Amino acid sequence: MNITIYTKSNCPNCVSAKALLKSKGLEYDERDVGIPEWRDSLARNAPDARQMPQIFINGQRVGGLAGLIEALK
Repeated sequence: MNITIYTKSNCPNCVSAKALLKSKGLEYDERDVGIPEWRDSLARNAPDARQMPQIFINGQRVGGLAGLIEALK
């Protein structure tokens, strides 16, 4: 499973999403949108994203924390 999580600093849902993935032993690629390269990447891949985190599993956007929880069921 290929998981990418776009995060930002001081984001409680980002912390929770990463903790959930770690608790399930799932590796992920974290991309901090404070870095212009990753912010631009998120804008291209999910131009309508308005909250963090934004999570992609195998290239499919599942949304934020609630979407991740649903996708892992």
